[in-house]
Amino acid sequence: MPSTLTLNEAATGAAPRTDWRALTTELGPLFADRAAAYDANDSFPFENYRELKEHAVFGAPVPIELGGGGASYAEQCDVVRQLGRHCGATALSLSMHMHLTATMVWAWRRGAPTAALLERIAREQLVLVTSGATDWLESNGTAERVDGGYRITARKAFCSGSPAGDLLLTSAVYEDPDAGPTVLHFGVPVRSAGLTVLDNWRTMGMRASGSNDVVLDGVFVPEGAISAQRPKGAWTDIWNVVVAVAGPLVTSAYLGVAEAACGLAIKKLAHKLEDPLVWQVVGEMETALATAQLATQSMVDLNADLTFAADKATANAMAIRKTVATQSLMLAVQKALEAVGGAGIYRSVGLERLVRDIQAAQFHPLQAKRQYRFSGRMALGLDPIG
Repeated sequence: MPSTLTLNEAATGAAPRTDWRALTTELGPLFADRAAAYDANDSFPFENYRELKEHAVFGAPVPIELGGGGASYAEQCDVVRQLGRHCGATALSLSMHMHLTATMVWAWRRGAPTAALLERIAREQLVLVTSGATDWLESNGTAERVDGGYRITARKAFCSGSPAGDLLLTSAVYEDPDAGPTVLHFGVPVRSAGLTVLDNWRTMGMRASGSNDVVLDGVFVPEGAISAQRPKGAWTDIWNVVVAVAGPLVTSAYLGVAEAACGLAIKKLAHKLEDPLVWQVVGEMETALATAQLATQSMVDLNADLTFAADKATANAMAIRKTVATQSLMLAVQKALEAVGGAGIYRSVGLERLVRDIQAAQFHPLQAKRQYRFSGRMALGLDPIG
């Protein structure tokens, strides 16, 4: 049943709003009870998604005036973070949907015609899927010009949430005879003719995120569905927005995972309280976790509830903080395992899944070495990509 956890704001004349923290407190333990089984079976958390829909979480980023939950950006990050403490894979796939939706809200606030889709997301609890990992600067796949639009042929990887997805937001390369290789951005219904969601997500970690490959075999995309286009391989303004909106949400999922790992480690150390080496390792763990928390909060603050400056300086600041957060998160979880010792590798303890899940944090753009080059070029007054 839909949640009744709302804040009564009738006195102010505003519509009641969901208490998102209370909702995650309600759902989190349910997700935690299922997490190990989803991980062990390489299965998608359909039950979690059903409950997220029942509680209108997929419409949380949509403004109230468009029928959504009206969650602030910080609240969205907190939802992902809190759920990440219970099932990191569900939190990660939810963060992908949320950053796509939040980006459309950012655009709507600036006059873009995204209101109709945002209203549908809120009304129907549509699940958005991104193929961002294969749609970075270069993109992949081909767009062939045909009558009324394009035929798309591509294979997209890391499409989190794809088993339950409704709309895939992706891109492909069109060989424009005048402008040269041009990346076209568009949305395509997951149930379109020629689109296949593969069942190939067999991984070390984040097994329940459903980040399968999606194959587009001559899928027709009408001209009117093209939402943006850009030169292939160049850093354009669209990336300033993507980095500022996606970065904090995705990092929040991993922060939840690390907080769960560190909390679990503390619980498992009750019999080692007099061991000086444990004191040191736990101190290292706590310091790394605090560093990650500070860096992640700084990312959320930089976003400023979708009022950030969409420029390279903000993107650079986000990318630096993402690297600091990611490296600290991975170190904190490593130290959690070190503190617990050999017992930590037993699946029954629950720590080894968190150790595996946190590894995926390092692969989200901008990866550390790419961020170093980006930031170094920025500091030297050069184009960040070159």
